[in-house]
Amino acid sequence: MQKKEYSVEIGGKILTAIFTDLAEQAHGSVILKYGETIVLATACMSKDKQAGLGYFNLTVDYVEKFYAAGKILGSRFVRREGKPSEEAVLASRVIDRTLRPLFDQSVRHAVQVIVTVLSVDENDPTILAVNAASLALVVSNIPWNGPVGCVRIGKYADKDNSDNLIINPAQSLRINEDTQYKFDLTVCGKDGNINMIEASARQTKEEELETALEKASAEITKLENFQKKIIAEIGKEKRVIEKEIIDPESVALFNENILPKMEQAIFGEVGKKNIDDLHTVWNNLVREKFPERVDFALEDDLFDNTENDILHKKAIEENKRADGRAMDELRDLYAQAGGLSSQLHGSGIFYRGGTHVLSVLTLGGPEDRNLVDGLQLKVEKRFMHHYNFPPYSAGETGRAGFTNRREVGHGALAEKALAMVLPTVEEFPYTMRVVSESMASNGSTSQASICASILALMDGGVPIKAPVAGIAMGLMYESDAKYKILTDIQGPEDHYGDMDFKIAGTRNGVTAIQLDVKVDGVPIKILGEAMRQSKNARLAIIDRIEKEIPKPRANISPNAPKILIIKINPEKIGLVIGGGGKTIKEIKEKSGAEITIEDDGTVYLTGVGDSAEKAKMIVEEMTHEFKVGEVLKGEVVKIADFGAFVALNPFTDGMVHISEMAPFRVERINDIIKEGMIVPVKIINIDHERGKIGLSIKEADKDFFNGKK
Repeated sequence: MQKKEYSVEIGGKILTAIFTDLAEQAHGSVILKYGETIVLATACMSKDKQAGLGYFNLTVDYVEKFYAAGKILGSRFVRREGKPSEEAVLASRVIDRTLRPLFDQSVRHAVQVIVTVLSVDENDPTILAVNAASLALVVSNIPWNGPVGCVRIGKYADKDNSDNLIINPAQSLRINEDTQYKFDLTVCGKDGNINMIEASARQTKEEELETALEKASAEITKLENFQKKIIAEIGKEKRVIEKEIIDPESVALFNENILPKMEQAIFGEVGKKNIDDLHTVWNNLVREKFPERVDFALEDDLFDNTENDILHKKAIEENKRADGRAMDELRDLYAQAGGLSSQLHGSGIFYRGGTHVLSVLTLGGPEDRNLVDGLQLKVEKRFMHHYNFPPYSAGETGRAGFTNRREVGHGALAEKALAMVLPTVEEFPYTMRVVSESMASNGSTSQASICASILALMDGGVPIKAPVAGIAMGLMYESDAKYKILTDIQGPEDHYGDMDFKIAGTRNGVTAIQLDVKVDGVPIKILGEAMRQSKNARLAIIDRIEKEIPKPRANISPNAPKILIIKINPEKIGLVIGGGGKTIKEIKEKSGAEITIEDDGTVYLTGVGDSAEKAKMIVEEMTHEFKVGEVLKGEVVKIADFGAFVALNPFTDGMVHISEMAPFRVERINDIIKEGMIVPVKIINIDHERGKIGLSIKEADKDFFNGKK
């Protein structure tokens, strides 16, 4: 086996790139190792271009292998890896969003990057995957404007490093609820600029996040320099992809018939419909003019590039936007909490201009938690946010009911933003699921989903820490000195702008960030400006939300289940469960409630109506810790010559000796007591080893048998 190794220190640990002939058919490949986390990245480009394709075809797959964690996962009947997990989908998106802007978008050859996780320890394989993908591309013959670097950075409230920024933290720091990290960022960049961010934060100030980006950028530069040294030694000569040149006749036809109308179409009162109609006119015109042609991709590019240039020029030079708003102006807002159906546990409707989202809350018990059994972690999620983008929300037709990568990504972003303000399980033991339905889309439905979802949570009586709102910021960029930051980007600004910078948070700080760019990267200074500009929009949206519903409703919906919490002796968990779960099953059937028991003896009783109370009474009776001196009443269930047995509850009996019946001598027990009688008793002794309880009637009530002497 041919083998070359290169190493660099990142975040206090050694990163090693290993180049072998293991995947020698791939156009570029690398094995990247960090601790005992190891990934293999490969990159390939199709030999021929794809005729008639109107876009650059990049596919990125992040592939998890169960063996990487030493696990045999899957269902009982299927042990082979199947569809990607949600974590794998999100990792694929991080890689894709980092790599894509650095390709020439006019290329029509397919490119595929596959990152396979071979081994995992405490280090994050997603971070390795981005760096490995970059290395696989830069040493290949595939034209790409890399390298890029990727690190994870944050503040984690561990006693040893609570004041320090940590680079590439261990998994235990990132997921342990006891650490309560302050913020956690995945950052990718190139040449001192940033081109991808994923972040969650606990209401962190914008300035603190900007400082973290600066620190991350310094580590990213080390990764870039490391890759450049490798390129100099083993990098392949890049393929030359000849660019197709548009026919001059098409350009002349465009300049004569379409160009004079474009500015009016872009900035006219009707909005996006005008420019779409003009694009249709152009498509029909070239097809009529050149009926012998089958591919009009270059003509499409001409229209799009011209629209892009006009939008940039007007914004940068004239502060002009397509819909006439100021650069920092929000579109009209509408917020509604509840009012959809009394059957729902909570609902919210939010409009921001032409973007409309409905979010619905469902509350459940602990048994409804989502078990995530992944390569690195096994956790139960008590909060889920799911996002749907049906075709009609964009006025289109298409496949419905299939969750794509974009929907998974948008749902996860909103989930991170909202999770930072949710109550603890002690404060609110419910499992919470919010589903956001994009009803109409014209710019950043993901951020509208955050706003609609916080309305649904508040309508459902969830005691959140503070309302959250999200906004998408855009950029029209010419140089570091000539650019414009746009608040609340809509359709054309999202499509043609140079960044989509989604920022969510409360009045006090940021809770989530996602950055995508269409340029090589954005200077940190501009990102800082965008964060500060976004705050004003965020506060305006929160004002509108609080005008609709100032605080969470005092009570949850009567249709939501009731949850009661009790504590039992952990040693009695087995008693409640019973052999093979027989006892707990009987309690569920009798009460109609669901029962969840934690290892520490915490018992959650979930049900509708009075079912939770019924289950609570049964469990408390079953696990009651009797104490000497306790006085209570019980039914006589058996009589013997030496005394009587009294049921203290359906699960425990005690014995009253004949000498403890009355303050006088009792010759025959049957003279004064019968089965079925309810008698007062006092616990006078407990034999824990033999499980026997001694009772006294005379000490509970010395006058109980008066008149029966």
